[in-house]
Amino acid sequence: MIKIAICAPGKRLEREHADAVQDRFAGRDDVELVFHRQCFERHGHFAGDDATRLAALLECANDDSVDAVWFAAGGYGSNRIAADALAGMGDAARGKTWLGYSDTGYLLAALYRTRTGVPVHGPMVADIGRPNGEHAIDRAVGFLCGDTAGVEAEIDDRATAAFNLTTLAMLCGTDLMPDLSGHVVLIEEVSEHLYAIDRLLFHVSHHLRGIAGLRLGRISDIPENDRPFGQSEEEIVRYWCAREDIPYLGFADIGHDAANKIVPFGLAAAASRA
Repeated sequence: MIKIAICAPGKRLEREHADAVQDRFAGRDDVELVFHRQCFERHGHFAGDDATRLAALLECANDDSVDAVWFAAGGYGSNRIAADALAGMGDAARGKTWLGYSDTGYLLAALYRTRTGVPVHGPMVADIGRPNGEHAIDRAVGFLCGDTAGVEAEIDDRATAAFNLTTLAMLCGTDLMPDLSGHVVLIEEVSEHLYAIDRLLFHVSHHLRGIAGLRLGRISDIPENDRPFGQSEEEIVRYWCAREDIPYLGFADIGHDAANKIVPFGLAAAASRA
């Protein structure tokens, strides 16, 4: 039996999403989903104030009976508690798999920097609300139960990490940022103008010198600007990769959608044995 604890380090999880996911796996004897009550708290934008969200995360992290921590949703906020969370984690946290993406990339980065368990970029509970979201949920729970069929297909024997581009840009230069030298880095983004993508890559590419290469996930829901930018998202990535001598390695099957594939940080083969 795999026990998965669910908490919300950023925004609140809607109860109907939790119920839909809980119902989907009801009666299974190989997995137990435990939703922390904090998932449903409300404090302005957040699922409870910083102290509440931190306490819930640490309860899940330090529970010896929990095999994995699954982040309920993204939404800004996990960066506010990440450093204190790492400081409060004990030995139990080091044996866990941590699954999420988007804003929870701050936590995945910090966990990877400190080699605390196995951070994994992949679907969250709230993705059940997306079109075909049940496929994302099945992929996530399947992975946590040992099924690697949902792992991004082009991952090879090089160390890998995946991030939302804005989250990665905010991480660069902070104490949460891991050393990604020699890694293949996958990026994705949602709801940003193309000029904003260009601006983010101006910053990010400077900090990624020395990586093994960059792969481009889906850049979705691009707002229409008052004038064309003049380059596609791939052309923008190629431009900044060339400027910083970073190998551009093509597309990646990740994004803010139900097709978002799973990317373990580090070596995928090692992660599959965790």
